[in-house]
Amino acid sequence: MKNKKLIGGIVALVVVIAALIVVWKVASPKPETGTKAYTIVVADQEGKETKYTGKTDAEYLHGLMDELAKKDKTFTFDGEDSDYGFTVMKVNGIEADFNNGGAYWAIYVNGEYGNYGVDEQPVADGDEFKFAYEVFK
Repeated sequence: MKNKKLIGGIVALVVVIAALIVVWKVASPKPETGTKAYTIVVADQEGKETKYTGKTDAEYLHGLMDELAKKDKTFTFDGEDSDYGFTVMKVNGIEADFNNGGAYWAIYVNGEYGNYGVDEQPVADGDEFKFAYEVFK
């Protein structure tokens, strides 16, 4: 009897996990294909903004950033890969180290605080992405 309850519990857990994966896949944003216009704004720790505009075929923000860095040597970025995707640590030579003062690069999409990292943030025609140096208080 104990084994049947254990097996039933494991089966129920697997079903719940599978359902959550399906919901996540359906609800996650889908990338747009084709050429898209974009704007990237970088706001440093003093609020000074640098704006980049162009067109891209990249489907996700990380790909767009790679393209821009190759085309325009004034746009640079660096970071590290983690289990959660690529974490932006440095933009245009300015490092935001959360472990040293609580600084980080916030990502805004069309004026709203971003819900995704650069690996999962899709690019749509006319999108404006802003990397803002912020300090967690």
